[in-house]
Amino acid sequence: MSTLELGTTPAGAEPGTPPATGTTVRGWVRPGPTARERRTDVLLGLGMALAAVIGTELARGAAPTHVDLGIGGVEAYVLSAAVALPLCFRRRYPITVLLAVAVLFVVNGERATFAFAGNLITQATMFMAVYAAVAWARDRRLMKASVALVFIAMFGWLTINFVRALRNNEIEGPNHALLSPYVSSVVLTLALNALYFFGAYFWGRTAWGIARQRHELEQQATELAAQQESNAKRAVIDERLRISRELHDVVAHHISSIGVQAGGARRVMDTDPDAAKSALSVIENSSRSAVNEMRQLLGMLRAADPDLDLEAPAVKQPQAGADRLPALIADVNGEGLSVGFHQIGPPVQLPKTVSVSVYRIAQEALTNVRRHSTARSAHITLRYLGDSVELEVIDDGRPKHAPVGSRLGHVGIRERVGLLGGESEIGPRPVGGFRVRVRIPLDPQNRPLTGDDDD
Repeated sequence: MSTLELGTTPAGAEPGTPPATGTTVRGWVRPGPTARERRTDVLLGLGMALAAVIGTELARGAAPTHVDLGIGGVEAYVLSAAVALPLCFRRRYPITVLLAVAVLFVVNGERATFAFAGNLITQATMFMAVYAAVAWARDRRLMKASVALVFIAMFGWLTINFVRALRNNEIEGPNHALLSPYVSSVVLTLALNALYFFGAYFWGRTAWGIARQRHELEQQATELAAQQESNAKRAVIDERLRISRELHDVVAHHISSIGVQAGGARRVMDTDPDAAKSALSVIENSSRSAVNEMRQLLGMLRAADPDLDLEAPAVKQPQAGADRLPALIADVNGEGLSVGFHQIGPPVQLPKTVSVSVYRIAQEALTNVRRHSTARSAHITLRYLGDSVELEVIDDGRPKHAPVGSRLGHVGIRERVGLLGGESEIGPRPVGGFRVRVRIPLDPQNRPLTGDDDD
């Protein structure tokens, strides 16, 4: 045997490299064993040593001829135990254990042949040492060199035994098969040893690859969790910015009107002109101050996240509101989704912020239905409940398997409703489909972000 093939891997790849998982960890080093794993190894090594001694005694009893127990009559037992004891450190020092077991393995085979041939524990020890070295070695180049050295030594020792047996004419038999007894024994022994040693190697490489793949998947999960948290925070910020723009438009409209009217009244009023002018001047100045403060607040919200590009002016569209829900439904219908609408209770004039929020929530819910559901139909219900207004959007579909939604739209809905002092219910329906239901109070005491902004 001139070369020792240890499997083929792509250029520059580590042995046992698993299929790509999306996050490739180059130069990955397997972490060392845990304290529990080290304790398990110690117990395993001691148990294997005890079993090896028992196996040697059984082999002695089963031997058909007298056997030599070696120095002091205990050498065979000591060697059998010594082969297994290094397994106490098989995961802490895998390469050292491999080399030590290999040396003791050969010594045992030379000094206690009867125990070596008939003791399965000794054979299992060598297998476990090769496996542990391949599965746990941190220096992969040193591992490959050590395994190659051990394999060459083992097959070289096997060759020496073949030559010795041929010289002493030890392998004979009465049967005349296709091959001679000697050749048949050589072929069978080589096949079994190749299966034994290379099986241990590839099993260990598979274990190492699985550990690496598990590490990559855990890293992916960590990155995805961090990314999801970042996206959720971004969704909250985006929704707050959107609310602040709408709130600015609503409040600025009313306060600017007050300023204009107060300025005109100041100019035309002729009864008690001094007092009227003074009062109207205060109203005018207060309204303009309120607009300036609102603009400053919006500027601070924008500056809270400098990564957001908010400098470009937004394209002006018709003012969103609950009264535009029929127009929204008309836009959605005809795009593979049939949407119905039902209004319960006598309609009332909603505050602008509540009206805009009802429209935006319905818009986001329908967008989610179209993008992330197999639904063919949906229904919107708007309920005027006196002290609150309730919006419900339901559909009859199932979540699509791909692409999977980020559910950041739901984060935005909850954030908007929470800022208005309301409550939301988002999730699958017991009878199938999905439901988005929100209730927003109309009592000014329960709406910290809104005031009496009716016309």
